[in-house]
Amino acid sequence: MIEFKGVRFRYDEEAPEALKGVDLTIPDGIFLVVAGHNGSGKSTLSKHINGLLLPSEGQVLVNGLDTKEESNLLAIRQQVGMVFQNPDNQLVTTIVEEDVAFGPENLGIPSPEIRVRVDEALQKVGMTAYAGSAAHRLSGGQKQRIAIAGMLAMEPKILVLDEATAMLDPRGREELLQTVYELNRKNGMTVIMITQYMEEAIMADRLVVMSGGEIVMDDVPDKIFSRGEELRQLGLDVPEIVRIREDLAEKGISLPPTVLTDTQLAEALCPLF
Repeated sequence: MIEFKGVRFRYDEEAPEALKGVDLTIPDGIFLVVAGHNGSGKSTLSKHINGLLLPSEGQVLVNGLDTKEESNLLAIRQQVGMVFQNPDNQLVTTIVEEDVAFGPENLGIPSPEIRVRVDEALQKVGMTAYAGSAAHRLSGGQKQRIAIAGMLAMEPKILVLDEATAMLDPRGREELLQTVYELNRKNGMTVIMITQYMEEAIMADRLVVMSGGEIVMDDVPDKIFSRGEELRQLGLDVPEIVRIREDLAEKGISLPPTVLTDTQLAEALCPLF
């Protein structure tokens, strides 16, 4: 689905490289989390996926389409929907259903089909009841779900969330993560989530960690979480459940590395008491 081949990028000639020869293959239907501290290159990487940024060297392919070819950009951007950090910056109209319809209207989709797409998109993100609501009155988490619905209405194959939970409270973050998880698992959508919060990688299929413009870890989440000290040296942390596992291990209670959620922790501890 997506290939980075030796991608290098710098924002200007005087700036240091933000990406340093990145090689990465992202298969269809995966839930991938890309994590890293500020300045690690993760957001720069995400903006290469739909051609918002173009490699200084190397190549990015989306379904075989090279982002450097200007004639490919429309087709690429129809396949890749992006949701950014500030939900208020992504709402363009005052009413929810009008906002969701904005993208398909710009694609020239016939009105009857737009109506169907809007209804389906709102249903997928659990916001049908808010179709006629004023967008500015929604919570941060609800606004982000409307932003996702706007992307879904354009029927992309890939959804990229660039620090989309950064400005949300814990409840809004949880709602958004559940929405994204269901889009991946139930609808088969490829999801790429850029984040600093390692908890958001718990349900991912794969976790990539970046530092200094390079990929320094790439594996399933539980294997990366087992490298807690290395993550802390990179300015990251492990999820709370992993910290609890570490504390228990120091007390002689060893639990499997696959224990990553509250439920899994409870199930693993019950037989011990």
